[in-house]
Amino acid sequence: MSSAVFVLLVLAGLSEAAGRILPLVSRRPGMSRAFVAGLLLPGGLVEAAVFALWPLTAWTLARLVLSAPPQGGLAWTPDLVAPLLLAAVLAFPLLGPLLHLLLFMGVGAGLAGALAAATGVGWWSAAGCVAVSGVGLGVAVEAVRRLVVRISATEAPEPIA
Repeated sequence: MSSAVFVLLVLAGLSEAAGRILPLVSRRPGMSRAFVAGLLLPGGLVEAAVFALWPLTAWTLARLVLSAPPQGGLAWTPDLVAPLLLAAVLAFPLLGPLLHLLLFMGVGAGLAGALAAATGVGWWSAAGCVAVSGVGLGVAVEAVRRLVVRISATEAPEPIA
């Protein structure tokens, strides 16, 4: 992975995390900036890691589909990852999850084209691999996110007097 792709993935991850965290901050104006930054940085790195895993999981699924697995791999390129930088703007709930979904569908279509070219499978098969891997990663991250919220929201037990 080139340094430009790494920087773009980190910025896209921070962008996605900002789109998820900033609406929460706007509803709770008393939150400190340090706390928000403490949420934003790890959230951005997790989102960047998920974005980085997307082509790898799609490649793995494509290898399972093919009878003769291709050699090599699929990796992000700057032109494929650049649209993910819009994620923060489109992740805001007021602008709508539909726009956010359309962005990811566009990025996934670009990734499917690259996967189809790299593996020799048809575009629709590659799009299926990209979609299944994207949904799987999204569900996994959402499950972890909800688990963290549930664990951090538990109240401390009352002292026994």
